[in-house]
Amino acid sequence: MVLKIDDIDETRAPLLDHLIELRTRLLRSIIALAIAFAGCLYFADEIFGFLVRPLTAAFPQGEGKLIYTQLYEAFFVELKVALFAGFFISFPIIANQLWAFVAPGLYAKEKKAFLPFLIATPVLFTAGAALAYYVVMPTAFRWFLGFEGEVGGLDIEALPGTGNYLNLVMQFILAFGITFLLPVLLLLLNRAGIVTRAQLIGARRYVIVAVVALAAIVTPPDPGSQVILAVPLLLLFEGSLILMRFQEAGMPKTEEPSEDEQISGDEADAQPGEGALPD
Repeated sequence: MVLKIDDIDETRAPLLDHLIELRTRLLRSIIALAIAFAGCLYFADEIFGFLVRPLTAAFPQGEGKLIYTQLYEAFFVELKVALFAGFFISFPIIANQLWAFVAPGLYAKEKKAFLPFLIATPVLFTAGAALAYYVVMPTAFRWFLGFEGEVGGLDIEALPGTGNYLNLVMQFILAFGITFLLPVLLLLLNRAGIVTRAQLIGARRYVIVAVVALAAIVTPPDPGSQVILAVPLLLLFEGSLILMRFQEAGMPKTEEPSEDEQISGDEADAQPGEGALPD
């Protein structure tokens, strides 16, 4: 088959349209992020003050302070705070632009199937981040401050740096937020036919070990935060198994051909087609 020049030009047009559409969506996302970043930079002190509250609550009343050891450290902390908060604020717009680019290529039933996952993703991430902020971080910080005291006649005092503290807070929030997306990942894999509910039930003991190991890796090295992450993850895993039961019940089942159908199919394959020369 030989393509004509006109046919080649027609195939180029949709590709160029998609590239232009992609550029437009990316530009809108960048503008949304830039506007959110500028607004958050103006309120960077208030946002960082909100992030510092768990540490303030962990210190004895009237004690504790944050320091910075580099002249530029406080400035870069404000930039990171503004970028971190700006991304969260602009994420709905960025996600909307991504969906607007992908959705035209999906069937109506595929859009309907993806809608619950699009709603569940920010909800579960926010739930994980809230658990980290309101429960895990105060508990972990009190445990860390428990190492203050006296050793060998010298006082051991916690003097956390602003940059290190912000990195720790971001680690907590991202670790809990992302790992709380476990049900979304499992249900997507199940809908794609990669894993089944029966397979996950059979591998439950290995999942428990993997969850405990993951909690030990993504959280700071205190046992409290590891337990607080591992327990909700196991509950989310069990909840995913329950949801998979309903999801698999609504999915069309592929029936295997019977023996008679297989035999007739083999006989049809064995017969030479029209115009074929006999051996």
